Amino acid sequence: MIWKNKTLAEYHFPPGLEHNLLWYAFRKFRPHNPIQLFQDLANRFGDIAHYKLGPEHILFLNHPDYIREVLLVQNDNFVKERTVQRTKMLLGEGMITSEGRDHRQQRTTARPSFHKERIREYARTMVEEAVRERQRWEAGTTVDVSQRMMHLSLGIVSRTLFSTQLGPEVMELTQAINRIMDLYHYLVLLPAVEVLVHFRAPKVGRFAAERAKLDAVINRMIEEHRLTRGRRESCPDLLDMMMDAEQEAPDRGRRLRDQVITIFLAGYETVANALTWSWYLLSQNPHAEKNVHAEVDELLNDREANSDDFASLHYTEMVVAESLRLLPPAWAMGRRALKDFRLGPFHLPAGTTVLMSQYVTHRESRFFPDPLRFIPERWSAGARTKRLKCAYFPFGAGGRQCIGESFAWMECVLVIATLAKRWKLDLVPGHRVQPQPLITLRSKYGMPMILKERNHETKRPTAIA
Repeated sequence: MIWKNKTLAEYHFPPGLEHNLLWYAFRKFRPHNPIQLFQDLANRFGDIAHYKLGPEHILFLNHPDYIREVLLVQNDNFVKERTVQRTKMLLGEGMITSEGRDHRQQRTTARPSFHKERIREYARTMVEEAVRERQRWEAGTTVDVSQRMMHLSLGIVSRTLFSTQLGPEVMELTQAINRIMDLYHYLVLLPAVEVLVHFRAPKVGRFAAERAKLDAVINRMIEEHRLTRGRRESCPDLLDMMMDAEQEAPDRGRRLRDQVITIFLAGYETVANALTWSWYLLSQNPHAEKNVHAEVDELLNDREANSDDFASLHYTEMVVAESLRLLPPAWAMGRRALKDFRLGPFHLPAGTTVLMSQYVTHRESRFFPDPLRFIPERWSAGARTKRLKCAYFPFGAGGRQCIGESFAWMECVLVIATLAKRWKLDLVPGHRVQPQPLITLRSKYGMPMILKERNHETKRPTAIA
């Protein structure tokens, strides 16, 4: 086999699986668990492993030095890999899937909306939406926290970034997205899936209908925003900036749709999952839960949180950080090499796919002692400075690091503080909790939790080193 005028014998591949994994990916087209594959590769081959999927060479990296090399040092030689490219069927050419000049332009347009001062302004909306959610709850009832956090986060991102108050459309959007998520493995693995979707083949044919529902809501929102733009007194929001940037583009309608749906999904899906996993982990770790309640009671007393409180909610922030370590919503990421490249002693061909998993690396005992335990204290200021760069990368790293990272931190911390002022959430006894690696890491069977109203008789938080 010839690759870029070189024989494969001229390359030096890392150790790895000898058999081709084409059978693994397409075995009766059944959804599989790639996290298990990545864990097996790490256990057997260590920091870097090689395998093939059909003609494609794939590397799995499980060391911060290798991850840093790809995401930061050699970033210009890598683009998004095939799995992300498949999501263009949903996202189009938005910030997640676009490359080169388009990506840089979109990022530049969006950057002012994620400036730290703008995020401080968003804090009031985040708390307002969390208070509305808090007031809907009733003691003793059971709610699916995963769905409640989805609705809450969607309301926050629509108001802050798009100046839109969603009503019944929240349910319409979440239902359509949930159905698309159920099709994730088919969309990623099936060959010629675009053709199958077009001809409404079994299973994947539903995708086109759900995408159309999403598009209808997004396009309606864009048009309403355009009509009311001159009547709004607030500062220009992200959608205003996108409209200005695309006003001369001949295909501005499509480009706006792609950017809006990308921000919508990235802005609420990952945060909602981070919140869901945080509530679950708190319910399983009473000591941490008591510390959060005590911190919230002492700091807020009878008032609501604001942007200034974010810096003082130290323990709550550490809970979120530890949740993002153990159960990161962005559980894996990948790149494809444009040119031949080197990683350590290995010489590798252009076209190689490089995969990394936050889920796997975050649970590596060399970087996180006692890695399966939920220990928020490992995120104290002193402990953070000792950690290798890219041992922890819940929002990615380098030029394509998530632009909304600061937004997500503010939202997670303030939402938890606001809801924890009044409520304690207990997992329904016997409920099976299983992470499901789709586009994001979801809870496969939801997260039913019993709402218990707090009496505020909590102890002061324990000292944090």
